[in-house]
Amino acid sequence: MAQTNLSPEERKVADKVVILSKELIILLAVFTVSLFSFVIIAYRVFYLDKTGADERAFAFAHSLVTDGMTQLMEFVTFFGSHYFLIPANLILCAFFLLKKKSRYSIKISAIALSSLLIMLGLKLLFNRHRPLIPLLEPARGLSFPSGHAFMSMCFYGLLMIIIWKEERPHPMLKWFLLVLVIVLLLFIGFSRIYLRVHYFTDVLAGFSIGFFWLFMSSFLIDKIKPVGLKKS
Repeated sequence: MAQTNLSPEERKVADKVVILSKELIILLAVFTVSLFSFVIIAYRVFYLDKTGADERAFAFAHSLVTDGMTQLMEFVTFFGSHYFLIPANLILCAFFLLKKKSRYSIKISAIALSSLLIMLGLKLLFNRHRPLIPLLEPARGLSFPSGHAFMSMCFYGLLMIIIWKEERPHPMLKWFLLVLVIVLLLFIGFSRIYLRVHYFTDVLAGFSIGFFWLFMSSFLIDKIKPVGLKKS
């Protein structure tokens, strides 16, 4: 008769297998949905030439235009610009190096650099020009996908992962910080549409591919175990 009781060691192994299986299922779902969303958006914009969502988004944003709202959107969009994200990434890297959490420092720098290269490559590939009717000043560079949305998703998304994994914050504080970061992320995306420097589909595509790359690169980095570095 087969023995059904597992030893403590075997039970630990079995628990790890179950956890790993759940993580893989979640990751595969995230990868599939985010990448599929990006492909669908690109297909509709560049192959089907369907831009009705962009026009409706501009019309909605135009209905909200006031001097105060414009100042707010200019302020919010700064937090998705390279003027903020470059020093923010450097400060975050230095912070975790001082705390001797090298895994986070590696992850932050690797995701920041790789996402920048991917964003530039995608912009050159799709070669979509900016909207011709900016609310204030014209933005430089190409339009699809939105660099603000892409880079913000990578940076703030990683920040949310770090907040979620840290054990010290009180659960209420942790949820407050997560909601705060999500709201900021959404406002950054909307600010690009409001200021008419990006189409709605640019922003949506930037969030989608940024979400995909954030989880893909984070997963791959976690599987790499350089000698002498502790996993955070």
